[in-house]
Parts: sequence; C-alpha cells; structure tokens
Amino acid sequence: MNRRIYAIALIAALQGAAGVALAAVAAHVDASPTLATASQFLMLHAAAGIGLAALCAASPLARTGLIYATFALQGGVTLFCADLALRATAHGKLFPFAAPIGGSATIAAWLAIAIWAALRLAKKEG
Repeated sequence: MNRRIYAIALIAALQGAAGVALAAVAAHVDASPTLATASQFLMLHAAAGIGLAALCAASPLARTGLIYATFALQGGVTLFCADLALRATAHGKLFPFAAPIGGSATIAAWLAIAIWAALRLAKKEG
C-alpha cells in the first residue's frame, strides 16, 4: 500500500489523540468553549481521515487527487485547531490569520473531496 495512505492514518490518529486530550483539558481545567470546539473538530476530522485513508486504499486507480485533498483537510484542521488551542490556553495566536487560513483550507479540502467523488460518479468507477 502507498506510504502516503499510512501517513494519512498516522496524522488522523494523532489528531484523534489531540482531540481527546483537548476535551479533557476543556472539561477539567479550562472549561473553554474554544478549546471544546478545537477538540470536536480534531476528533471529527480524525475519523474522517481514517475513513478517507480506507477509501484511498480501496481506490488505487483514482486516489492521487483524494490523497492530496485529504492532506489539505488534515493540514487545514490542524492549523485551525492549533490556533484555537493557543488562544484558549496561552491567550495568544499561532500567527496572524492562522484560524481563518486553516478553516478556509478545511472548507476547500472538503469541496475538493466532493469534486473527487462527483468525478468518480461521473466516470462510473467501482
């Protein structure tokens, strides 16, 4: 199997772990809704990353675009959540416009995944 698929699964697993850790901090230490939002985003996208890795593994002839879109999704959500976590815990920002850039990348990646799926439907691939 392609090493990039394992990298997607690795990133997703790390996002899931970070999401659970942030949920614990939000529930027991900080009680920050911003931190809870970052936790939810990470856990949701961790599950999506595992699912997308499985889809990539099952679609060897048409997976390159999906792999790139998945990496963009993972990068965008990580950037968005890192900025939110820093705002909640360190009362600072990762860098100017990190959250909007990460959020926009996440939205664009979801749209790219939708386009990939629509193209696969149009080609009637199995």
